[in-house]
Amino acid sequence: MIQLSGAGKRFGHKLLFENTDWLITSRDRVGLVGANGTGKSTLMKVLAGLDTFDYGSLIVAKGTTAGYLPQDGLSLSGRTVFAECMAVFTELHAMERELETLTHQISELDHTSPEYADVADRYHSLEHEFRTRDGYSIEAEVGRVLMGLGFRKEDWERQTDEFSGGWQMRLALAKLLLQKPNLLLLDEPTNHLDLEARNWLEEYLHDYPYALVLISHDRYFLDVTVSKIAEIWNRRFWFYTGNYDKFLVQKTQRNEQLQAAYRNQRDRIEQLEVFINRFRYQATKAKQVQSRIKELEKIERIEIPPEEKTIHFSFPQPKPSGRIVAEFVGVAKTYPVKAGINGREKEVFRDVSFMIEKGDRIALVGVNGAGKSTLIKLLAGAELPTQGEFKLGHNVEADYFAQDQYKELDADARMIDDLGEASPRSTQTELRSLLGCFLFSEDDVFKKIGVLSGGERGRYALLRLLLHPANFLLLDEPTNHLDLRAKDVLLDALMEYTGTVVFVSHDRYFIDKLATRVFEIGDGKVEVYPGNYEDYLWRKQGGSVKQNEAIREQLKQVEPPPEAPSNGDRPSHAAETAVKAKRLNPIKRKKMEDRIHELEAEISRAEAVIAQCETALQDFVSAEESQRQSEELERRKAAHAAFIKEWEDLSQSLQEAD
Repeated sequence: MIQLSGAGKRFGHKLLFENTDWLITSRDRVGLVGANGTGKSTLMKVLAGLDTFDYGSLIVAKGTTAGYLPQDGLSLSGRTVFAECMAVFTELHAMERELETLTHQISELDHTSPEYADVADRYHSLEHEFRTRDGYSIEAEVGRVLMGLGFRKEDWERQTDEFSGGWQMRLALAKLLLQKPNLLLLDEPTNHLDLEARNWLEEYLHDYPYALVLISHDRYFLDVTVSKIAEIWNRRFWFYTGNYDKFLVQKTQRNEQLQAAYRNQRDRIEQLEVFINRFRYQATKAKQVQSRIKELEKIERIEIPPEEKTIHFSFPQPKPSGRIVAEFVGVAKTYPVKAGINGREKEVFRDVSFMIEKGDRIALVGVNGAGKSTLIKLLAGAELPTQGEFKLGHNVEADYFAQDQYKELDADARMIDDLGEASPRSTQTELRSLLGCFLFSEDDVFKKIGVLSGGERGRYALLRLLLHPANFLLLDEPTNHLDLRAKDVLLDALMEYTGTVVFVSHDRYFIDKLATRVFEIGDGKVEVYPGNYEDYLWRKQGGSVKQNEAIREQLKQVEPPPEAPSNGDRPSHAAETAVKAKRLNPIKRKKMEDRIHELEAEISRAEAVIAQCETALQDFVSAEESQRQSEELERRKAAHAAFIKEWEDLSQSLQEAD
């Protein structure tokens, strides 16, 4: 579809990338990754035809239609939401009108006339194309996409300019998905989506029939939507087969191989140079010296790119709190609605009771508008409950990070100075490293806070909060505007944090790694689920119920002995024996769990080797070499299958024991 040859691009005086060769085929599903400022968004604009390369060439196949969604900045007006989405089907609407005209002509023409035959032929061919392009179901498709992206049915007839910027971007994404271009270009499509809409988009893109290239700072989203990774690193493109997890493994392996090849080459170069210098002036060795000089000149030197800096920063730990950190007892929260709506109040919570204990890391989930931010404000004391009681525990100090936290910062202070005052014991190097991790590098650290964008000020406010955290952190969407690297630093800091955290995030990977409990908010209630987001989804899908039913079925199948009739509700001795028999002793369980972890690592390594074998097969050397590579690939696949089988058996045994 698109071929890049020797492509390069500058942004002002800065070289973003160069010497790029890349072929995008009709079924490619590519995740574009790299640090901020490496040129990802610029490349997307070039692929969309909105910009050009400074070097090299770009060849686009005939018939390629590219659909591009930028990070933000789109605004729609003049139509209702539904009409705006229906407007993408202009060709189908024209075909529908022509079909109506042809139907009217057919009813009036003589069936035996030549004109009738021509009109009938045109009608049948047009109707076939209309049906093939799902013209009869476009309204249903519009409704499906709008509902998936979080638009309620009552929103469909609202004017588009009534919606905020985030919802405008959702609408632009809906139009793009309905157009179904054969090259979909998405720059941070999940920025304005809640978890439910994000999950729907994952499924939609998983089944998307054409090529797509997307940028995302959400690891989980990349893992489930792409099958290739293109990384911009050190002004070059590096390509990997597989999703983001496999990319991380392959990148580590590639770097290790590159380092080994570099060391081997350096050893060879040193050997050649030693020989040349030693025998340069000996006539009897002139031929050998010349031979080695030519070999030295032909060597294509391996370059080791500069290592990506890993930021390690230990945030100070807070003083300990009591065991009970916060408690809600029968809490209700309502807001007065706008005048003219029957004078009723908007209910957010009713009769909510729960307890937060020391060390909890609680993720708040629910659709937009369910009350996640309201609950955090209640916990922070920024708002008061309408009814019920809210109590903070002994020695608890709360810190609240709001989405507009940056408004409390000193606009006239420079970042590096303000951060130094907040952390006087940190060196300038430590402060600059931490600022760099939160995407403030080089001269950016000397900027005044007042000139930063909203996203930049939000990042800085989060960093400043974490320098001296209280023992009860309340974080409302702290991962917004952070790239993958900054999210990792934040995640590591919060994992080591000894206090209690309640947070809202739309990043699945972040929630899965951090949360120890999930509070689901909706319909005025707060439902509490133990575990992370995966555990929450499992229980929502009936996992615990199904497991209990399976245990009950197993107990039913155990017949009590005739001489020992059942005694009330007490289970029979045989049933107790059957259950005990399934339990594992702790030592055996630990060995099985360790083996499962080993197998997971072996499976990842096997998949990386298989990908390398498949890549090597694409370069033909000889028939014998291709045969050898094919046999090696089959052996690797067989080993991979064996690892998978053993992993499944062990996992099943542990599940049955539980």
